[in-house]
Amino acid sequence: QVQPVESGGGSVQAGGSLRLSCTAPGTTSGRCAIDWYRQGTGKQREWVSSIRPDGRTEYANSVKGRFTISKDTANDTVYLQMNNLKPEDTAMYFCRTLGVWFCNSPTWGQGTQVTVSS
Repeated sequence: QVQPVESGGGSVQAGGSLRLSCTAPGTTSGRCAIDWYRQGTGKQREWVSSIRPDGRTEYANSVKGRFTISKDTANDTVYLQMNNLKPEDTAMYFCRTLGVWFCNSPTWGQGTQVTVSS
């Protein structure tokens, strides 16, 4: 299983926006969902959003209405558009894939840091 690669993190002020990318070769057109998680310092990793093979999306309540997940199958990339960022969104953001057809091989990227200052 190829490890996904995240990018797009950075430092922004509250109210700002960032777009994260997750490049995961061979996975965006398969049968498995692709997820974003995040982990703040001293906190447990938490689920943020998922996109299913049919394009259905799901969001944690804490980001609903502010974050949008999407995918570009031609480029094997999943995006997380984050708007109206808050200091509590500060975390390392990770992409997780489950495989292409059998969805039983969870693979994590190395993460991209998002820092939101007030």
